[in-house]
Amino acid sequence: MRAVLTWRDKAEQCVYDLAFKPDGTQLILAAGNRLLVYDTSDGTLLQPLKGHKDTVYCVAYAKDGKRFASGSADKSVIIWTSKLEGILKYTHNDSIQCVSYNPVTHQLASCSSSDFGLWSPEQKSVSKHKSSSKITCCSWTNDGQYLALGMFSGVISIRNRNGEEKVKIERPGGSLSPLWSICWSPSREEHNDILAVADWGQKLSFYQLSGKQIGKDRSLNFDPCCLSYFTKGEYILLGGSDKQVSLFTKDGVRLGTVGEQNSWVWTCKVKPDSNYVVVGCQDGTISFYQLIFSTVHGLYKDRYAYRDSMTDVIVQHLITEQKVRIKCKELVKKIAIYKNRLAIQLPEKILIYELYSDDSLDMRYRVKEKIVRKFECNLLVVCADHIILCQEKRLQCLSFSGVKEREWQMESLIRYIKVIGGPPGREGLLVGLKNGQILKIFVDSLFAIVLLKQATAVRCLDMSASRNKLAVVDENDTCLVYDIHTKELLFQEPNANSVAWNTQCEDMLCFSGGGYLNIKASTFPVHQQKLQGFVVGYNGSRIFCLHAFSMSAVEVPQSAPMYQYLDRKMFREAYQIACLGVTDTDWRELAMEALEGLEFETAKKAFTRVQDLRYLELINSIEERKKRGETNNDLFLADVFSYQGKFHEAARLYKRSGHENLALDMYTDLRMFEYAKDFLGSGDPKETKMLITKQADWARNINEPKAAVEMYISAGEHSKAIEISGDHGWVDTLIDIARKLDKAEREPLLMCAHYFKKLDNPGYAAETYLKIGDLKSLVHLHVDTQRWDEAFALGEKHPEFKDDIYVPYAQWLAENDRFEEAQKAFHKAGRQGEAVRVLEQLTHNAVVESRFNDAAYYYWMLSMQCLDIAQDPAQKDVMLGKFHHFQHLAELYHGYHAIQRYTEEPFSFHLPETLFNISRFLLHSLTKDTPLGISKVNTLFTLAKQSKALGAYKLARHAYDKLQGLQTPARFQKSIELGSLTIRSKPFQDSEELVPLCYRCSTNNPLLNNLGNVCINCRQPFVFSASSYEVLHLVEFYLEEGITDEEAVSLIDLEAPRHKRENKWQEIASNTSQTLRLDETLDSMGDDDPFTAKLSFEGICEVGRAGQMSPLEG
Repeated sequence: MRAVLTWRDKAEQCVYDLAFKPDGTQLILAAGNRLLVYDTSDGTLLQPLKGHKDTVYCVAYAKDGKRFASGSADKSVIIWTSKLEGILKYTHNDSIQCVSYNPVTHQLASCSSSDFGLWSPEQKSVSKHKSSSKITCCSWTNDGQYLALGMFSGVISIRNRNGEEKVKIERPGGSLSPLWSICWSPSREEHNDILAVADWGQKLSFYQLSGKQIGKDRSLNFDPCCLSYFTKGEYILLGGSDKQVSLFTKDGVRLGTVGEQNSWVWTCKVKPDSNYVVVGCQDGTISFYQLIFSTVHGLYKDRYAYRDSMTDVIVQHLITEQKVRIKCKELVKKIAIYKNRLAIQLPEKILIYELYSDDSLDMRYRVKEKIVRKFECNLLVVCADHIILCQEKRLQCLSFSGVKEREWQMESLIRYIKVIGGPPGREGLLVGLKNGQILKIFVDSLFAIVLLKQATAVRCLDMSASRNKLAVVDENDTCLVYDIHTKELLFQEPNANSVAWNTQCEDMLCFSGGGYLNIKASTFPVHQQKLQGFVVGYNGSRIFCLHAFSMSAVEVPQSAPMYQYLDRKMFREAYQIACLGVTDTDWRELAMEALEGLEFETAKKAFTRVQDLRYLELINSIEERKKRGETNNDLFLADVFSYQGKFHEAARLYKRSGHENLALDMYTDLRMFEYAKDFLGSGDPKETKMLITKQADWARNINEPKAAVEMYISAGEHSKAIEISGDHGWVDTLIDIARKLDKAEREPLLMCAHYFKKLDNPGYAAETYLKIGDLKSLVHLHVDTQRWDEAFALGEKHPEFKDDIYVPYAQWLAENDRFEEAQKAFHKAGRQGEAVRVLEQLTHNAVVESRFNDAAYYYWMLSMQCLDIAQDPAQKDVMLGKFHHFQHLAELYHGYHAIQRYTEEPFSFHLPETLFNISRFLLHSLTKDTPLGISKVNTLFTLAKQSKALGAYKLARHAYDKLQGLQTPARFQKSIELGSLTIRSKPFQDSEELVPLCYRCSTNNPLLNNLGNVCINCRQPFVFSASSYEVLHLVEFYLEEGITDEEAVSLIDLEAPRHKRENKWQEIASNTSQTLRLDETLDSMGDDDPFTAKLSFEGICEVGRAGQMSPLEG
């Protein structure tokens, strides 16, 4: 740190206080009984201000820059505007010792020997508060909430904005350590408000707002008269009886002297937001200094160590951006870093640190050695086991224990020194002197080796990675590059202030100067780009640049030198440069150039970097072909050009190498059909057709189907044209194609028909099928489109398609709930099994849904179907059995329909006699298994009710008894119980009128017949009426063998012969009367049974099986 005097002036009286205008343009001084206003830029006295009658002790400027205040021994405070006009004046009872503006509310605190006052522009009066001791200094906190008052008694009183005391700090020294200056830290980084206190006990102390002391008191060895912070709170200025201003850290560590004076320093302040300091003295001297903080730093490869806050060292990893702070708590004078070593020179010692581990990313340092001795040196260098001190012309080598091992005396001043590496304890140093000599020194050798000598002084040095070249920047800002072995000057470049070789590439260096960064590769021209600062290192694509006080790693693409190598077809060297760091575009360009130059190894590496698998596959295929013995570079280059999109060049190379087919394939694959046609010329028609087909394929792929269809048709690819037209629903196009095609082209026509059918144009499909004579497909078309009339007409002409028509028709009818029609259609199609299954399903559904009348009808139809099938001798017996079974079920369900309606519906449509007959019929028929859906309870319930109503009490009682043993529905329960009781009041007999008669043997049968519906005497089955279920006057008989059904019918139709009867009436007449007399003598034939008579006439003696019945006569 250096203090440079900018200007100086001298007032006639002591300068007790001063204040800067917040923008830093003006300086207000309290000198004698006047205020002096200076221009800070050049020290010009702008205007003296008179208003006080006695010595002015204090002055303060409001933070908004609108007004300032001054306090004097005349007990008054004057408020001045920024235009240097006094606007207000108020007084205290004693002389004014200090004034301070609130930084937020701009409230003014003015303190005298006995009290302090608070004034703000909004108030008409000043609120004053008594003080127990003389107030010597005051300061507001950053947020303007609290005011600290320093007392002559050594007490610190902290008040709020209303003047109320919140904290009182009583210091150990008491009145023996009167406070003379206090100041709150303006730092925004601190979590707590920190108050710096300087007392005449010659101590510097720090306190928190709560009153707690921070750290210990720091001895000053002089009486402090003034204390002030830098704008951001990083440093403290102290001046007093030692006649100088000292710079301290914010923690109270003394850093150095700003400026020595001839008398006591009463006031010192820092210009806002700058490094300028103004000092006011007892003898009236005003000095304005600029503080220059020099950069103390060290660099080794990617580790950069630099001084921060004057007492800390920060080590920064330039690649990972990691930082570590080492707090030394003393002024850091020099820093050196090398590999895992770090040396820090403090005023009274040198600390040597080492890394915890050998990890290149480790940032943890620990103290290895301490050399407790004061050293004066210009430069400091650290090695693995030594430190090197540079003092003007002399170099000293010390061990880490502080023992001097070696010393070198130079001919001239040492301007530059750098460690260039080497084994531990034998490192080499590169030294540049003012007389132009460049030396190499090994720390274990007494002898310095002169590398070369030039005419101008050395400013900067660096050696290439292989130690073959040396770059020097001289005092004329020229960069000179030498060959170390031959001492030959290889080249030189102007406008350089620093230089660095690339540690990863022997032929690359960079130098900075004039606001530009210059990169030079080999002997190529320099590439420039803008860069502020000094180049201090060059590693790969990173250039380490020191600008102002910060070090940064700048990522610099190595594109320019790479292209310089590419221009000369030096692919391997270009690849080495690219490895240092270039953009993906540059890598791709390198890969392409190497590929065109047939430098496949370099191209492969470059394409691998950009992860271009396509080109890597190409290179791999070319290498495989070379292994197989191919040597035609034109063919390889043609493949490269085709991949790069240089198709015409590729085609020319293909043709030159005798592979025209590859050029043609390339053009067609790329859909460049016009170029392909031009390349083909008037060639083979097959090739032309193939080209058109490929063009059509491409048009199809790019979603231009119309063009594709036209091309396919012109190429004769009708199937593809039909497919596209069909997929897009272009019926007109399909019609044109179908009508133009010959009937022999069956496949395309079938495709047309398929799409016509799919697009709901069955007429065109039928036309197409007829054209190729495919009747079966036509039938299927009619069936699929449900054009049944056309299908039936076609079936009439071609019976062989009967099954193909009627079976789908029946299925369609069944799907549309037209089951009866479906059954007939199955029957018509000869699918008896299907027909029977449909009827069985219909009957089952009818029974489940309690549609017993429909069930009866379906069972009757089933029996008729079985009768038709029984005509087949192989199935006769089975089908006849099924016929009788289904007939029986049809009769049962037909009868039960009435029972079900009677029991379920509120009204009955049948007479009681009919219901009585039906229930008896069902009861007699259900002697074994009960079919699905028929309820025995319902049947017995109906029988009981109707028997009771018709007078068949015995039968009714039996029915009720039967019901008692069955599970009956709740709705019948009451009726059954009541009926069971009331029936017992009736006679235990049945009405004679209800007793059935057998018309064969004239036997009266009981109402409850255990044999069922047959006569108990002759076993003749009763034949019932289908409506009233009364026994019909019919008997069943059997034909003798040899009598056919036709003969039996004719015999039945004959009239039975009748014997002539004599007139048995006699009429006797007289005169008075007329008498008729009946003769009782009858012919024996007159009493014959007419039925028996007819039987005898027909000559039937034995019963044979027949199905014909005839009504009885008489």
